[in-house]
Order: sequence, then structure tokens, then C-alpha cells
Amino acid sequence: DTPWGLALLPDGRMLVTERTGALLLLDAQGARIATIKNVPEAFVKLQGGLLDVVLHPKFESNSILYLSLAHGRQKHNTTRVVRAALDGDTLRDVQVIFDNTPKGTAVHYGARLAFLPDGTLLVTTGEGADYREQAQRLDVVLGKIVRINDDGSIPADNPFVNTPGAHPAIWSYGHRNPQGLYVDTQTGTVYSAEHGPMGGDEINVIERGVNYGWPIATHGIDYSGARISPFETYDGMREPLLFWTPSIGPGGLALYRGAMFPEWEGDLIVAVLGHKHLRRVDLENGRVVRQERLLQDRNARFRQVVIGADGAIYAVVENVDEAERSGQILKITRGTTLPATDESSPPSTSAPST
Repeated sequence: DTPWGLALLPDGRMLVTERTGALLLLDAQGARIATIKNVPEAFVKLQGGLLDVVLHPKFESNSILYLSLAHGRQKHNTTRVVRAALDGDTLRDVQVIFDNTPKGTAVHYGARLAFLPDGTLLVTTGEGADYREQAQRLDVVLGKIVRINDDGSIPADNPFVNTPGAHPAIWSYGHRNPQGLYVDTQTGTVYSAEHGPMGGDEINVIERGVNYGWPIATHGIDYSGARISPFETYDGMREPLLFWTPSIGPGGLALYRGAMFPEWEGDLIVAVLGHKHLRRVDLENGRVVRQERLLQDRNARFRQVVIGADGAIYAVVENVDEAERSGQILKITRGTTLPATDESSPPSTSAPST
């Protein structure tokens, strides 16, 4: 039912969030074992709900996990992060460790979670749509990626800790609605996938203290057709690694590291919502050289992608065959038939971003 986040447990089981509020425990074959108890209540409306799940780097010894969710009410809601210990089919010691700046819309939460190699946690936050200019302000946490310690405290080496008036959790800014986040543990490189407006979806390489431009610099226009900014690039603002105009609606992403598909080593695998496919982005020396659409025949919105320890690719899909409240977890292995389209030019029609 509208799956959003996926975490693979060390023993092969899976945790799946449903945006409608449930956290499911599945076995290695995808069968439901339990609905986890004591999950915090989420604000479920439009894009709000229970969103991402990620395991603590030392989960095998401490059983700690993290959830992101929309919290509050229509006129005052946040992207919230909670920390808890998984004890059988129950969450224990549930603690709120982060809330961003409240907003009065039920869209653009960001809410993707990823740990850096140093054990700190990155959290993406959207700008709430009606507050796009706030993405450039350092005193509010809207349209930002933040970095916190695993207990929610602020790392002393965050870029704006000593900047008067700035929120000390901010790691990067100038974001619209980043719903994809992945840390390459081999290199420490951080990739994000970000929804643009009508056009201008982006893949960014996230670095400490960098301004990614929204809404001053964008390759997209407003849904009304109005121009958002005269600038596609702007001095002092980082350009994306890759952008799509028309929009494709990117969700989660992962950098492929694994033995199952060695020819894809170092490529980005992007879950695509709007154009309903998995997308392989072939990278060579940090540059995009080719793109390929996979599994378009599934007729489903791809929300998230996770790489298993054996190199299998797990994809979270929703709206299967256009059914509003339906979802699946797909496991893609070497024997999976993968209908593919080599994309030398972008799609000819636009799909609204999320």
C-alpha cells in the first residue's frame, strides 16, 4: 500500500515503509512477517506520511533504525526523524531527533536518509512548494540537506556552525525536493536526486556548504508555464551532474557496487516515478556518457532502489497498473528479463514531478 522506503536487514529480511503509516517486516522472499508495533503516528496527506527507513551502521549490534515522516497538521507540519530500537516486531526507545522548520503545505518533504562513512546522518528536506525562496535562507531548514549525529546532536564541523543566524545542522542548500540520496561508501561521494518543477529534475553531487541554486538557478519552469528564474546557471551556485527537461520525476537512487552486474559497476540506478522505469546512468570519470531505461513494461511508479549485499537490485514500486493503492518490491537478479531502451535523447513528453 503505497510503499516508500526500504531497508535490507543483515539476515535477509526487509523493512518497508508504507506512506499511509505502517512499517512492515518481510521475509527474504517478500512475504509479510509482521506489521511493526509502536511506530510513531505520521501526518498522512498528499505527499506526507511515513517515508524513509534506514539502519544504523552498527545495527547488527545495537538494533537501531531511523524513520522519517511528516509530522503535525495541515497548517504546521515538519519533516521529522525518529530513532528507535527494533525488538522483534516492536519499536522500543522511540526518540525524536530532528524536526525541520514547520510549513503549511503537505508537499515537498524530501525525507530521504543516508549515513556518511563517519557515522553522521544526512537528511533531505524540501522547501514546501509555497516557500521556494526559503531554500536560499540559512536561518530556516527548508530546501536543505542537513547533517546530524546519530543521536540528533549537531556535528561541530558542519559548515555553518559558526555563521551568525544560520541553522547549524545545514550541510547544503538551494534544494527543491530531493527524494533520492545515496552515499558511495568506497569514495564517500554523495549523490542526490531532486524533483524540479516543469523540467529541471536533477542529479547532484552533494558537498559540504554548497549552494545548489534553487530557485535562483533552474532548468525548469512553473507548472503554470510562468518563468521561475531567468537563470539556468548562476555564479557561486553548483550546476547539477545531470538534469532532465522535460521532467521524468526521479525518486531514490543508488550507485551500483556488486558482483551480479559487473558491467554496471559505478553506474547510478535511478528510480523514476513520472516516466515509470528504472534508469541506468552510465558514469565514466564522474561524467554521464549514456542513459538506459529499464523495466518500462512494469507500468508502475518506481519510488526507491536499494542494492543488496549480493549485488541484486531491489526496487520499490507503487501504483502498479495505475491502481492507486498498490505496491510491490521487485528483486532484480542476473536471470531477470530486463526490457531496456538506450536513450540518446530525452523523452518527448513531460511528466509532472512530485
